[in-house]
Amino acid sequence: MEKNCIIDLKSISKEYDGVKVLDNLNLYVRKNEFLTLLGPSGCGKTTTLRIIGGFEQPTEGKVIFEGKDITNVPPYKRQINTVFQKYALFPHMNVFENVAFGLNIKRLPKDEISRRVSEMLRLVNLQGFEKRSIQSLSGGQQQRVAIARALVNEPKVLLLDEPLGALDLKLRKEMQTELKNMQKRVGITFIYVTHDQEEALTMSDTVVVMDKGVIQQIGTPVDIYNEPKNAFVARFIGESNIVDGIMHEDFVVEFAGKVFKCVDKGFAKGEKIDVVIRPEDLEITTPEEGQFTGVVSSVTFKGVHYEMIVSNGKADWKIHSTIMKPVGTEIGMRVAPENIHVMKKVKER
Repeated sequence: MEKNCIIDLKSISKEYDGVKVLDNLNLYVRKNEFLTLLGPSGCGKTTTLRIIGGFEQPTEGKVIFEGKDITNVPPYKRQINTVFQKYALFPHMNVFENVAFGLNIKRLPKDEISRRVSEMLRLVNLQGFEKRSIQSLSGGQQQRVAIARALVNEPKVLLLDEPLGALDLKLRKEMQTELKNMQKRVGITFIYVTHDQEEALTMSDTVVVMDKGVIQQIGTPVDIYNEPKNAFVARFIGESNIVDGIMHEDFVVEFAGKVFKCVDKGFAKGEKIDVVIRPEDLEITTPEEGQFTGVVSSVTFKGVHYEMIVSNGKADWKIHSTIMKPVGTEIGMRVAPENIHVMKKVKER
């Protein structure tokens, strides 16, 4: 088992009515790691989270927690707590009572309950809110109460199922930073589920990209963005130009009717491949200086850059640049070898 591993999912599969939603999933999670399960609706990320929490049983495979098999251990006996998308707070209880709920179930002394609840409310910036009713709180405050209620039981792992989904964009971005800082302060493992790529890249130590019940790629946010393993990851994480290409030999690729130097190797000679280039990695030049050319067919101002679509008969290229060229202008385009990402073609499942 990986050193410093707290959770190890071994060959996990899950079926509902004969339909496989997780297919032989293997994944380990390190202690004190902020790991995000990222993917579109129906990819299996929430099912994976529920299996870790004990709310679902895998059809096949094992859940290992600190070296012990907990596959059949019920949720309340696991050192794992969950913050749900709907928060699941008790409307008839005030903030203090909601946070203290799990401690009261354990019949801890009142002074210890008071101390731990106060510490948690201070951690989530809600000191002084003890007697407030849940209905009087904003969405962001309710989310903090739900996190405090989960953390006050001192779990070793906190599961978060799209907890920012109900918040407006400004508050959502504020809470992203706050959650990451909170995880560092409490020093426990967070496993987070989202379909929001920016959220995953902003908050995570490790991102697990999923599609159709299968892990497509595991890596740091930088690795996932800069070195996508296949076309699905490239399309799902950020924006990409993805075109057909042919690998001539190591470090030499052909696309858009031209031959380019690249940094990829290990492909068969003449192998058909996908070429991925991020919009910000295409440099605008004069037609004479370009490696290939095209005509600007649309321009959209995005606030910090212009988004241009450039057509050249071979493909429509998306470019993000602070330089704007009007519609109808012929331009040259250049791309550095390290910004050409070559990947194997993957058959659709």
